[in-house]
Amino acid sequence: MSRHPAVKWAQRSDKVYITIDLPDAQDVKFKLEPEGKFLFSATSGADKIPYEVDIDLFDKVDVNESKASVGLRNICYLVEKAENKWWSRLLKQEGKPPVFLKVDWDKWVDEDEETEEDKPAAADMDFGDFDFSKMNMGGDGADVPGDDEDEEDEDSDTEEEEEEEDEEENENVEEAQSVEKKEAAPSSQESDAKKA
Repeated sequence: MSRHPAVKWAQRSDKVYITIDLPDAQDVKFKLEPEGKFLFSATSGADKIPYEVDIDLFDKVDVNESKASVGLRNICYLVEKAENKWWSRLLKQEGKPPVFLKVDWDKWVDEDEETEEDKPAAADMDFGDFDFSKMNMGGDGADVPGDDEDEEDEDSDTEEEEEEEDEEENENVEEAQSVEKKEAAPSSQESDAKKA
């Protein structure tokens, strides 16, 4: 008898993400029908334990635009919907979903938040000549490496700072030594008292 692997899902208006958590899956078979029938089977482990998923998706799908990717730990499916609309649930049947089926919160986006997600990422945006260093976004105001200054100037600043730290350290050591000498040497009053 076959077991059910853990299945996670999330959706957008035009697609459904289905992730099957099954490490070291072998003999992966996948079938998707236009009416929304989703069939998956594979074996896993040294004992080649069989796993399968047989579900009816909420609505029709575009089989030709859907994609699958088999990884070491899971199998990911990008199922394109036939119509761009939000489904009220993943499965056609109403009621409580099977125990192996969970929401993929890492990929989940609410219907009203989808438009923000569809905007291009910051890496794709053209910031032109925008200078972020003038935005005063924290920091201590120190020079940033790579500014228009010479590297020699940056090195000399560092050397000066190191010299100042060394001088302070030497002064602290000298103070500590003089305190130790005072504590070690008996005072003249103490030596007079011992003589008497």
